[in-house]
Amino acid sequence: MDRDARLRRIRYRAWHRGTREADFLIGGFFDCCHAEWGDDELAWFEALLEEQDVDIMAWAIGTAQPPERFAGPMMKRLQRTDYIDTTRDGV
Repeated sequence: MDRDARLRRIRYRAWHRGTREADFLIGGFFDCCHAEWGDDELAWFEALLEEQDVDIMAWAIGTAQPPERFAGPMMKRLQRTDYIDTTRDGV
């Protein structure tokens, strides 16, 4: 799969989680940061997308410790949550 198709697929999955809160958190993180990601970061994010939203949100807001496989700079960036734009409409 070429990179553009991969990014479109990932973006769709990031913004269609099932709840608006998860969409803003996960989709917002993707939109804010994906341009600077290489293949390793994209693979990390794709693995994150396989996790339950409630777990991702707990890791992001610090109410639960992320598993070792998700610990590191990408998780630290997700935890900043400064990328969330709740004024976004019609995703």
